Amino acid sequence: MAATGPGGDRSVGAAPPRDRVLVLVEDLDAPELVDDDRRHLERSLRLRSGTSITVADGDGRWRPAVLGPEVRPDGPIRAVAARPIELVVGFAPVKGDRSELIVQKLTELGIDAIVPLATERSVVRWDGDRAVKHARRLTRVAREAAMQSRNPRLPRLEAPIPLAGFLAANPGALLADPDGDAGPAALSGAAAVAIGPEGGFSPAEREGRSTVRLPGRILRTETAAIAAAVLLVGGA
Repeated sequence: MAATGPGGDRSVGAAPPRDRVLVLVEDLDAPELVDDDRRHLERSLRLRSGTSITVADGDGRWRPAVLGPEVRPDGPIRAVAARPIELVVGFAPVKGDRSELIVQKLTELGIDAIVPLATERSVVRWDGDRAVKHARRLTRVAREAAMQSRNPRLPRLEAPIPLAGFLAANPGALLADPDGDAGPAALSGAAAVAIGPEGGFSPAEREGRSTVRLPGRILRTETAAIAAAVLLVGGA
């Protein structure tokens, strides 16, 4: 399957090479590096002008390019096809930088959508200016993680919503619970899972919902989110 446009052939299905640095840009036909990315490539990674790199648009499209004062496209635009069904992980935000860890690892694993949740037992709540601040930070974390993992597709980072809203938007979503009715294998072929706060979901939140046990016993929120993401991706 292919289409043509200003940048030439656009073929679907090929993944970017693992042995080239990947950088996210706004325009694949005229790629420009933001200052922070150029500094990282030239000063931290010590890449020289003429080095082959990959540029990607965050929506699954990418192309080979050559680093220089101006980044020069060096091959056709290709695209990694999206999954037929999105994989979604919702999680209750946690203190410190552990929410950033969750977003980083879920991006590396290739989760399609990440949703902060407000639950009955949530200690950390993001609303108003705090929600905007965290959204900016998590967007930056996801972008850096996508480039590090050579992933041309960024996850969709949604605004915080109540658990009930998440479940309504994702019918069939499983709730992760240490005493869940189903074992970890239930996440193979599933599309969405919700991870609760350190105190877990309340009895009212679990009532009538499909619950799943993750490997291990009592997991921290970030551990549970990563474990659940691995199982989702493995079964996709």
